[in-house]
Amino acid sequence: MLIDIFNNRAFSAVELTAVLNDTPFRPEFLGAFGDALFPTVRSRFRVVAVVKRKSGMALIPVSPIGAPPVELEGPSADVRPFFTRRLAKGSTVMAEELQGVLALPDFQATVEGVQAELASRATTIRADIETTHEHMRLGAIFGKVVDADGIRVLDDWFQNWGVPEPVAFNFHLDQAATNVRSVCTDIRDAMFNASPGSWIQGRTEVHALCGGTFFKLLTSHPTIERVYLNTQNALQLGQEQADIWEWGGITFHKYRNTPGGEFAIGDNECRIFPLGARDAFQRVAGPAEFSPFINTPGQDVYGLTIPDRDRDAFARYEGYSYPLYVCLRPEMLQRGVAS
Repeated sequence: MLIDIFNNRAFSAVELTAVLNDTPFRPEFLGAFGDALFPTVRSRFRVVAVVKRKSGMALIPVSPIGAPPVELEGPSADVRPFFTRRLAKGSTVMAEELQGVLALPDFQATVEGVQAELASRATTIRADIETTHEHMRLGAIFGKVVDADGIRVLDDWFQNWGVPEPVAFNFHLDQAATNVRSVCTDIRDAMFNASPGSWIQGRTEVHALCGGTFFKLLTSHPTIERVYLNTQNALQLGQEQADIWEWGGITFHKYRNTPGGEFAIGDNECRIFPLGARDAFQRVAGPAEFSPFINTPGQDVYGLTIPDRDRDAFARYEGYSYPLYVCLRPEMLQRGVAS
């Protein structure tokens, strides 16, 4: 009976994948930026060539009539192969767990009942996959994507592109006379100068993820308080601090670390990254490894059922995803410390 149900078209890999991609998921903090931060490329292959171009502006000298034009130099690009990462999680549905559902006299009602049970498990798996994607996004913002154990480095984008890790900007938030706006300007200038062809005037924004102590010292710094006390925003200082603060052309976000430390910003530091910069970050979605999806454009997540063909005692549900989170401009990433 269980195999008969899972042989129904509703439980095919194609149908389940469509359902799974329609399953609501929680857009975590970085994921909420969408394609503005990580534009998606849907690849037909799990090995992809990542191209980092060294583009910039060039002035054309004035030349007399009849003189040969200045020759355009060929594009300078660094092309390297990288692998998408395989994420997989499953859950086994035992026939014993579906006794009430399988007893339904109407076959279609039975199918729908089993679908509801799978949907519940699919939602959990989809949430876990999305959480892992968020962990990879955070790693790309740091310049190093690490595995779930927080130790094994999957992709070190500083090393991959031969870029030194940035020296932290000291905000000196422990000193009352520090010009915080000037430090922010220095950071923006450093990012702009490191990004020929990437910074888009009027569109590129600078954001910072802050540890708790850093954010508290920043929002209560005397130079910032003095400015706000003389503006219509003075009331904001008497209220509970929000988790977002804009100053000196940088949007600072108080980052909520998880209790287990899987998602964490150093308490006394901030991580600074561009939003809306050309070719700064990219997400590659690779295809699944089973037959309906070979050589097809990658999807966010895939679903698969594996029935017990020997005893008809269970069916296993599995979710897969094949992402690669790329930082193409690690030289734009900056770090700040409170003191």
